Amino acid sequence: MAESQITPAWFTPAFWQARDAVTGQAPGRGASLFISASAVVPSDAQWVLRTYLRGGFAARISETRYVWTGLERTRAFREMRLNTTLHERGLPVPTPVAGCVWRHGLTYQAGLLTERLMGARSLADVLPEADEALLARVGETVRHFHEAGLDHVDLNARNLLVTPDERVWLIDLDRCRLRAPGNWQEANLKRLQRSVERFAPGQGEATLQRLLQGYRNAG
Repeated sequence: MAESQITPAWFTPAFWQARDAVTGQAPGRGASLFISASAVVPSDAQWVLRTYLRGGFAARISETRYVWTGLERTRAFREMRLNTTLHERGLPVPTPVAGCVWRHGLTYQAGLLTERLMGARSLADVLPEADEALLARVGETVRHFHEAGLDHVDLNARNLLVTPDERVWLIDLDRCRLRAPGNWQEANLKRLQRSVERFAPGQGEATLQRLLQGYRNAG
């Protein structure tokens, strides 16, 4: 039976695993889970659950808990609000579903649910077969986000997705923010350049030039 009342349990992998609702996962550290929404709501939609995990030295202390400095400063609250803002502006980000923060005294845990982009593949995976038109669309998409003021602090070939209709999407807005134009735009592009060179060895320069051409020509 579907459970339409959102609870913090929705933001834990165990909840969905117990209902046999996990349909897959995305690659990467602290992999996001793909889940079937029909386990809790009357829908055939697929969602993505990301539990916020710490990396580096901080993870040795706690992998899932962050220092509490107020609700509006939590990772999930800030990302949910940014995701919603960009979605309402018509930019290609996944539709937000819900976010959750649960406090434990001086610390908190958090999770985020968004709609899954069905059939999407990361730019990293499609680079070997990407044609000039697709690469130009990637550049155009990045330019549109920059024009909206989005500083994506982890702009890489895994956070750009391509759906079967060849639309380009941007995901993972954790720690990102809206800013006035500045040097951060070039820093974003350089980060993407390093990522493209990593996933397209031997063709990184040509790929990057096609992408940047799309970026420059976007209006």
